Amino acid sequence: MNLEGRKIIVNKSVGELKEMLQKPEDYKNLMPESLQKFEATDKGFRFGLKGMPEIALNIDEVSDQGVVLKSASSSLDFALNGKMSPLNDHQTEVQLLFDGKFNPFIKMMVEKPLQNFINSLTDQIEKL
Repeated sequence: MNLEGRKIIVNKSVGELKEMLQKPEDYKNLMPESLQKFEATDKGFRFGLKGMPEIALNIDEVSDQGVVLKSASSSLDFALNGKMSPLNDHQTEVQLLFDGKFNPFIKMMVEKPLQNFINSLTDQIEKL
């Protein structure tokens, strides 16, 4: 299952975004308003949104091209990629891409809430 967020322009350089995305605690600032729980860990973070189960993500990779967050749960196989493309020294184009391997039943249940989550994350990132 693949989902895409809209492309946005962030008024920060790739270097500034990269520095922020390496720190698990900084992801709290990107979470939607429906955030009910957030806990930074050594490798990533765990969060809970209203009406959704808790999700744990590990920061797998941070580079000039983007960030890759992977599920910390062995029972769920998915990744959230934040692609970054510099526009100039002070602006970066960002797009969120979700790639999950779910059975058809799970896909049906999670597709709409996940798209809403990606849209909310995109809105929060755009405010940076």
